[in-house]
Amino acid sequence: MGTTKTEIFTEEQNKLALMLKAMAHPARIAILQHIISANACICGDLVEELGLAQATISQHLKELKNAGLIQGTIEGVSICYCIEPTAWAMLNKELSNFFRAYNNPKTCC
Repeated sequence: MGTTKTEIFTEEQNKLALMLKAMAHPARIAILQHIISANACICGDLVEELGLAQATISQHLKELKNAGLIQGTIEGVSICYCIEPTAWAMLNKELSNFFRAYNNPKTCC
């Protein structure tokens, strides 16, 4: 499979694809849902909550952070994560626009 020619797409398309790719794993969806439901920064209780190994959760958190969906701060020996509000607002706007663009034509195959 060839490499993706990201330069032929808009910045918004590339950013949206990166975020959606990062979200495309059930563990990452669960992590995001847990952070959102807590409505606060999460500091290390994800292992007990999700039942995954610490190394696995760390890798998923890294992917979400690299995509800009979460942000983290170091507090002592632990790292606390929360939703990155600007990225989340952008994701919400882009996906809303994307889904609103389809008007369900009755003449489609």
